[in-house]
Amino acid sequence: MRIDSIIFDLDGTLWDATYSILDVWNNVLKNNYQEINKVITIEEIQSIMGLTSEEIVERLLPNIDKKLGLKIFDECAAAECDYLRVNGGNLYDNVEEVLIELNKKYKLFIVSNCQNGYVEAFLEAHNLEKYFIDFENYERTGLPKGENIKLVIERNNLKNPIYVGDTEGDYNATKLCNIPFVYARYGFGNVEDSQLIIDRFEELKSLIEK
Repeated sequence: MRIDSIIFDLDGTLWDATYSILDVWNNVLKNNYQEINKVITIEEIQSIMGLTSEEIVERLLPNIDKKLGLKIFDECAAAECDYLRVNGGNLYDNVEEVLIELNKKYKLFIVSNCQNGYVEAFLEAHNLEKYFIDFENYERTGLPKGENIKLVIERNNLKNPIYVGDTEGDYNATKLCNIPFVYARYGFGNVEDSQLIIDRFEELKSLIEK
């Protein structure tokens, strides 16, 4: 593949922070919103990876007022970033080793449907800032993932980027941008139509250098 840059999704592609996120959400609900009487499961957290804040509230708290739901989301999102910045999440196997090699030949970026501070927490906790040139997220722009990918492509003057992600939403975003998609099948989603697939993060280097 002839490429000059790689744009990554975060959750389900570079790391799995779901158990930490689960604890944060349940602690906030237990301590601040006992009247909701809701305990979130790990399956529910895994199902919302890659969604926007509005979609997450609809999925996790479908029976409460939307305004309250977004307030709870904001509290949980801030607590997530505080926790993850210190404790990190579970990097997939060999992520840093592969990033070191990729960084020698390609420009690296992140575009995620996350809140402000989340990508920064990932980078800081695992000391990975030095490998990435730029990143974008949904909360900062309010734009869908495809538009955020376009922003990163345009402001960094990328000519032949690819996107690596794990969900159907990621795949659809790359179709909007007309760039190749690599499906991280080890992540949280299911993508039926992807032609480029990796089952471990370390397979990415050999795939793109074919």
